[in-house]
Amino acid sequence: MTAPTDRPQRWNRLLELLAESGRLSVEEAAERLAVSPATVRRDFTALAEQQLATRTHGGVVATSVAYDLPARYRQTGGGEAKQRIAEHAAALVDPSAVVGFNGGTTTSAVARALAGRADLGKSADDQLTIVTNALNIAGEMVLRPHLRTICLGGVARRESYELHGPLAERALAELRLDELILGVNAISAEGGAQCRHIDEAGVNTEMVRRSHHVIVVATADKLEKTALARICAIEQIDVVVTDSAADKAALAAMRAAGVRVDVV
Repeated sequence: MTAPTDRPQRWNRLLELLAESGRLSVEEAAERLAVSPATVRRDFTALAEQQLATRTHGGVVATSVAYDLPARYRQTGGGEAKQRIAEHAAALVDPSAVVGFNGGTTTSAVARALAGRADLGKSADDQLTIVTNALNIAGEMVLRPHLRTICLGGVARRESYELHGPLAERALAELRLDELILGVNAISAEGGAQCRHIDEAGVNTEMVRRSHHVIVVATADKLEKTALARICAIEQIDVVVTDSAADKAALAAMRAAGVRVDVV
């Protein structure tokens, strides 16, 4: 493989590997990253100093933080499918729309794909507006001069960089969203859109309520799962964008419920 060219890239890759196995040796990391053992040892020490890993003799293990790593440190699989979903969903958005994003790796990928569209920012009147409760998405989008970025307030969850709570919900009550790009942990015709955490569900539900058009972005594995908290019923979703590995019966059930399903 091509060696990561700078420390942030190496750290991201090391944390991805650590999230997969919970433990990583110097030798394994050096081989996987195609760098020297001395470089890996320095990186391991730095990660331990940042409390992102615990140093052991000959390697590192995941800390309580690293078991549920922030979105930018996680590798959840489905890389190519996720990118196809992101590019397709980004192409559905009107260039002058007000677009909401909740947190997650798939919604982050959609935001990047959307920000890279060549037809954005042609005039001040057609400026795309991003509304998000995800700190990582806001941090990336605010650097794009052709976009307007609104970040909701609230209490931050380190696992997902998402802001939640009454401040976020109060801010949403004053806003109107043309489109919502909604990431989920699970989705089905029967269960609707679902997520793992009740606090996130409250903000996500309010986002759905304030949106004219809801687009769920979900890799095929999300169609075969259930999660703790419901965000919204399937009838409140306009479009689901998923990949070609999705279960055909699950797709048919959502279409029968009146949802447009785009398979990419």
